[in-house]
Amino acid sequence: MKLPRRRFLHLAAGAAALPGLSRIAWAQAYPNRPITIVDTFPPGGSTGIIARIIADKFSETLGQQVIVDQRAGAGGTIAAKQIARSTPDGYTIMLGFTGTLGIAPSLYPNAGYDPRKDFAPVGRVWVASFAVDVGV
Repeated sequence: MKLPRRRFLHLAAGAAALPGLSRIAWAQAYPNRPITIVDTFPPGGSTGIIARIIADKFSETLGQQVIVDQRAGAGGTIAAKQIARSTPDGYTIMLGFTGTLGIAPSLYPNAGYDPRKDFAPVGRVWVASFAVDVGV
């Protein structure tokens, strides 16, 4: 079977480009360094307990150390500002709540972060319901 010259050149160029393309598709290993879970509440509360349970499960599943960093203050805005400025590489995770992601940016004209642009949701961890009982 005789190939036309143009067809042969197309096949040769494709074969020459193939090794360069295959290097692009290599996936990086994740995680290759410790992950930090930032809790916006002070130590000793229910969110700290939840954060430590999540950290233990992550460590067990991923085979990498997971650190819980509790940064309380200003209704969670201090921690949220710090996380919004961090590198978006998947190694810093915030336990956010309604106050940090919804109420604070509405109350403060310059909260220092935009919850829609600066954060990417990963998943829901827990749902808490509250009831107010007014006695007469």
